[in-house]
Amino acid sequence: MSVPIRARAAVALGGSAVIGVAAFCWPLFVPAGGVSVEAPWLFALLLPLVLAVALAEISSGGMDAKAVAMLGVLSALGAAIRPLGAGTAGIETVFFLLVLGGRVFGPGFGFVLGNTMLFASALLTGGIGPWLPYQMLASSWVGLGAGLLPAMRGRVELVVLAGYSAVASVVYGLLLNLSFWPFALSAGSTSVSYVPGAPLGDNLVRLVGFSLATSLGWDVGRAVTTVVLVLVTGPVLLRTLRRAARKAAFTGSGLG
Repeated sequence: MSVPIRARAAVALGGSAVIGVAAFCWPLFVPAGGVSVEAPWLFALLLPLVLAVALAEISSGGMDAKAVAMLGVLSALGAAIRPLGAGTAGIETVFFLLVLGGRVFGPGFGFVLGNTMLFASALLTGGIGPWLPYQMLASSWVGLGAGLLPAMRGRVELVVLAGYSAVASVVYGLLLNLSFWPFALSAGSTSVSYVPGAPLGDNLVRLVGFSLATSLGWDVGRAVTTVVLVLVTGPVLLRTLRRAARKAAFTGSGLG
């Protein structure tokens, strides 16, 4: 039984998604000479406000005290275990918990969990900076996507969650690269540099090349770690979280 999303919360969630896409993808659509170094800072300041509105709507729409307590437990657990691997060859020890939590408690809960877990982790490790809103938003999409997966159980569910975890881990890295890639190298200085005003397909190829050259090892490490942890801990954690959800008797029904 998942935490439900009401109409207003769904609208807020959709609005945050639109602005989030703009925050990540704006360099791909600006004309030549239209890139400004202030743009990522403006989005970094705007994203927390957008996320706050979305979180408030989701919380008021269906997250009661029991759901908030569960959110706090999972966020604290994620913040505690993330330093065990984050930054070491791409090993991420937190995304599996985000995927499983989003799967059981639904897309709205997964969206909130992605934000609170990364924010709590940043407070714990001193990782606060202009990159944090992008990390929070990308992580919220990971939790949201896990909650939107179709209903299934057993071994099939684990395989699907593992496959989703692998794809989401790589996409997460690609999105974070996109947030700073236009400023990482001088425009047009290399074959993987951002070129303002270039055709969308050309810049996407350059982005993929940049990711392969700079962050592939971290992305693969994140994917492998998450897949292994989902497969190893999934059977126990899914049962435990679903038992907790049934006892908490969250209002409504959903995709978990």
